[in-house]
Amino acid sequence: MIIRLADVADAAGIARVHVDTWRTTYRGIVPDEFLAGLSYAQRQAAWERHLAEPSASQCVYVAENDGEVVGFANGGPERSNDPIYRGELYAIYILEPWQHHGIGKAFVMEIARWLVDHGCTSMLVWVLAQNPSRRFYEALGGTYVRNRTITIGGAPLEEVAYGWKDLGTALTRWQGIG
Repeated sequence: MIIRLADVADAAGIARVHVDTWRTTYRGIVPDEFLAGLSYAQRQAAWERHLAEPSASQCVYVAENDGEVVGFANGGPERSNDPIYRGELYAIYILEPWQHHGIGKAFVMEIARWLVDHGCTSMLVWVLAQNPSRRFYEALGGTYVRNRTITIGGAPLEEVAYGWKDLGTALTRWQGIG
């Protein structure tokens, strides 16, 4: 398994992971019509645009196994001007067969290191409250910050924010977790 920075050649693999993980993770949470309408081609085009013009303020990592993208994560500056949390883990998506193999933790650590290297010493992540994987962030020591309601596919959904005020301390702790 290789975790590395993504490039434009990874767009199709990222799009596949993006669509497939939404369909498996959010089934029964996000409206079925919305999930059915997700498009590999549209996601690929969006990721190609994003990766073709890399931003110095954001990063995208992929997990690759035998040349196949099996997961991705991205992060950068916190997007709602939070006064405490300056960095944000935007997303982690890992194909179902590859979950529970340490890839998520590796992604969190890579994003955290990248944020620290870019002057962000704290991090926030938003996760759907009904997402069973939200406990992952609690296991990594994320503390509840607040919640908010968002709309996906016309449905109001609750999101929960977890935060780490000191990424240096968090990184040290995570290195000690198996």
